[in-house]
Amino acid sequence: MIQSFKMALSSISSSKMRSFLTMLGIIIGVTSLVVLVSLVNGAVTSIDESMSAAGNTKLTVTVSNDKGKPLTLDDMAQFGKEPEITEIAPAETESVTAKSDKKSGDVSVTGTTPGYFKIQDLKLAAGRSLKKADVDSSSYTAVINHYMAQQLFGTDQVVGRNVIIGGRQFLIAGVLKKSDNNGWNMNTMEAYIPYSTLMRSSEKVKAVNNFVIWADSEADMRAAESKITSLLLERFHNDQKAFRVDNELEFVKMVESTNRTMLLMLGGIAGISLIVGGIGIMNIMLVSVTERTREIGIRKAVGAGYKDIMVQFLVEAVVISLIGCAIGILLSWGIVAVADQVMTEYHFSLSPGVIWISVGFSTTIGIVFGSYPANKAARKKPIEALRFS
Repeated sequence: MIQSFKMALSSISSSKMRSFLTMLGIIIGVTSLVVLVSLVNGAVTSIDESMSAAGNTKLTVTVSNDKGKPLTLDDMAQFGKEPEITEIAPAETESVTAKSDKKSGDVSVTGTTPGYFKIQDLKLAAGRSLKKADVDSSSYTAVINHYMAQQLFGTDQVVGRNVIIGGRQFLIAGVLKKSDNNGWNMNTMEAYIPYSTLMRSSEKVKAVNNFVIWADSEADMRAAESKITSLLLERFHNDQKAFRVDNELEFVKMVESTNRTMLLMLGGIAGISLIVGGIGIMNIMLVSVTERTREIGIRKAVGAGYKDIMVQFLVEAVVISLIGCAIGILLSWGIVAVADQVMTEYHFSLSPGVIWISVGFSTTIGIVFGSYPANKAARKKPIEALRFS
């Protein structure tokens, strides 16, 4: 086996360009497989981390038809007394313009109540969160995110300062910590104001049409989902189309399922490239067998058997495939490293699993597509092989 490996390396190095062109299909296939899977895994992992920052025990409720009985903040407080519900908060978002003394920009304003910060796991870097008193008095108080503070003021030390949001002056009560999760909204200016203030200042928001619920565990979340559905059916005359309850855990499972399907599709596409590479290996190995017919005859004349010739050419095919695989993995590492530096909102790295899959698949390609040429070489008769010119 060692001798066959040395002979394979000698044969490959004697015709470097042809060997490289033979490996090209494997190189492209492995690079495609490793890079695509690594990029998809990195992007999906970042999104999963962002979605699950506050856990997966959250419900989002959307009311599309209030049947003349619009939900109010008092209703939210009443729902929050149910034992199955740990936290509940209305949430309505509008896009308006925010201004400081020197700068301005578009800001996403969310009207809500204090419980929203716990539900969404929003942590403060300075100042305070919204309070019940802010909601009761419809105060013009805002909590802004780190990005908004930096964009408008150039610093996050802005607690106690004023900012114009939607043409009205708000007192900045707190600034959120910079998120550790690289979500898609990390470079968006965000402000959180009392829901009652949003209702008073907005022409569109006059009731509660969207709210979120948080439970302590998955079991409690199921109970909360059943409870809120029952309460809303009772309120809206058993019209199931009047509202929708979205379970975040189900959404996370759907994302995971989509991720698996995407990975299989990408793996299949890359697999086709590897198969094409295998066909290239078989083609060149057949040419090699023809060119080395006299060599085969001489080896058989001095005692080499069917197994010896078979192993020699089979090892050569596998070595070509594995060298191509190694080059593909190195190229993949470089591409993924560049992508990780360029796309800073995500984190990309090579997955050991996909590397081992590439090695295993490349080995299989070498064996499968090298078997026919190796068998053809091993079956040659010594006398006919020696007469070949």
